[in-house]
Amino acid sequence: MTAPDAGRGIWDGEETRTFTGLPRDTFRILHVSTGNVCRSPITERLNRHALADRLGGPHPGPAGGSPMGGLVVESAGTWGHEGAPMEANAEAVLADFGADASGFVGRELLDEHVIMADLVLTATRDHRAQVISMGHSAGLRTFTLKEFTRLVRAIDTATLPPLEDGLVIRARALVRAAAALRGWLLAPTADADEVHDPYGAPLPFFRSIGDEIHQALDPVVTALTGVPARM
Repeated sequence: MTAPDAGRGIWDGEETRTFTGLPRDTFRILHVSTGNVCRSPITERLNRHALADRLGGPHPGPAGGSPMGGLVVESAGTWGHEGAPMEANAEAVLADFGADASGFVGRELLDEHVIMADLVLTATRDHRAQVISMGHSAGLRTFTLKEFTRLVRAIDTATLPPLEDGLVIRARALVRAAAALRGWLLAPTADADEVHDPYGAPLPFFRSIGDEIHQALDPVVTALTGVPARM
């Protein structure tokens, strides 16, 4: 048996609206962890930083800012510390990568966040299950970060819509392709799709988690933008 053709990035160029009926002029990526003070803030800001670096534009922040190419990157926590600042060690990790930690405010994951998200990337399988249990047809667009990375690596990006058609169309096709491959490319171990919680740990452990997240994001950002990381 072979993997389904949908794993090659087949797309419908006539789609103009999201599954919620909103115009398809933005693509929202939601990063989810537990408290939204460690892992998901690191992932959100590293993702924004990488996208801006590859595309040479402003950081793709929340609505009301200047989404770059229609991409918006946010985060929330399943037990989010609403209004809380990012952990100091998480800020230090972002500084190591030259990423901006300013202005961050923790959020509790709400139904509206899931409804608005086009792609939800969680720190662990448990977070993924919690997001999917909220409903809103989240199953096909919710992955752990490392799971999504594994699937993206298997996609022939030449079969995705060209960048000339816009990042939003390309991003939606990438998610569909990854969802089609999910049952074909399983994790090698039960732990392979997890990003462990560094909360309360010393800075060296935070840095190791930051490295894991950075390495997991790289293939995703490359697939989205068509631009490899600068060596």
